[in-house]
Amino acid sequence: MSVLFLAPLPEPVTGHSLACQVFLEELVKHMDVEVIDLNKKDFRQGVSSPARIFEVLGILGRIWRKKGSCRAIYFTVSESLAGNTKDLLIYLLCFRQLPRMVIHLHGGAGMREIMLGSNRLLARLNGFFLRRMAGVIILGQRHVEVYSNCVSRERIHIVPNFAQDQLFLDQESVDAKFRKAEPLRILFLSNLLPGKGHLELVEAFRGLDERSRARIEIDFAGGFESERQRSKFLCLIDGASQIRYQGTVHGEKKRQLLAQAHIFCLPTYYPYEGQPISLLEAYASGCAVITTDHSGIPDVFTDGVNGYEVEKRSAAALRRAIVRALTMPEDLHSMATANLRAAQLRFRTSIYARELVRIVSEVHERAG
Repeated sequence: MSVLFLAPLPEPVTGHSLACQVFLEELVKHMDVEVIDLNKKDFRQGVSSPARIFEVLGILGRIWRKKGSCRAIYFTVSESLAGNTKDLLIYLLCFRQLPRMVIHLHGGAGMREIMLGSNRLLARLNGFFLRRMAGVIILGQRHVEVYSNCVSRERIHIVPNFAQDQLFLDQESVDAKFRKAEPLRILFLSNLLPGKGHLELVEAFRGLDERSRARIEIDFAGGFESERQRSKFLCLIDGASQIRYQGTVHGEKKRQLLAQAHIFCLPTYYPYEGQPISLLEAYASGCAVITTDHSGIPDVFTDGVNGYEVEKRSAAALRRAIVRALTMPEDLHSMATANLRAAQLRFRTSIYARELVRIVSEVHERAG
């Protein structure tokens, strides 16, 4: 083989696994690839069950057997403490291959804590291996400092995320949906995990006056960590006719939800957030955005240009942003148009996949 591909692939679908799938589909057109799927069966971080320990041991065994026959290794890293322990073991197994390894950080917030937090021993252990690697791929400028203490700038590659081609609207369609901006349709499209901000959005809706609530509709779409959390959320929104939970959506259903939405809302403070693909999908679908200054979001979002920035964990801030949106729909239309143009220029799957292939190809050629 030419490339050992160590990354999570769907199912389940997350921004991380989707990004890896898009890259893999392009990479196999250019090189021979051996894939070791790192995905878990659920959304929980860390060691979620004893079975996961045996899964990881199996993954380590497969890497040990395959590592010697590759000319390049592409590896997407974890951000939880347990996940980073697994990554350190992979680095150790592949120690002689580190000059042929490129790691890809799909998150950001969690790795910042590992590399720049209070646990200096953990940072030094990671740095020991990182200094020997061919390169590091990150999502945006904000994450450069995560690795700058142990990786030279020329080995840090910035590759932003993307929106899938089928989600792009044309300008005429965007104009048409904003000609009918009432009810104002708000979409939360992300897995509904602790820290994603979905609970604060429900609280913000309940804090609106009756007239304002009647003028908006909110759709939630995504999966939960557990059936218990799903049931609690459904109880929370029970009786609110303007709020709908759409389940986990893909394909045409997902495209329709994005195409109909005026506002995409992701008030995230999720500890493993990176640069949400769902936010870029909202750009491609001609939505204005309500989000937070968190992790890699500021690399692709500017308050007042792409939408409204709100404080983290603040239902009151979300409520104010919704009221502002209701009073100035023409501003939303301008933001949505700017977002569509940005997605067309910067956030295409072709740009993303081509750049990753280039980086891995350079490592492959040097190994040859």
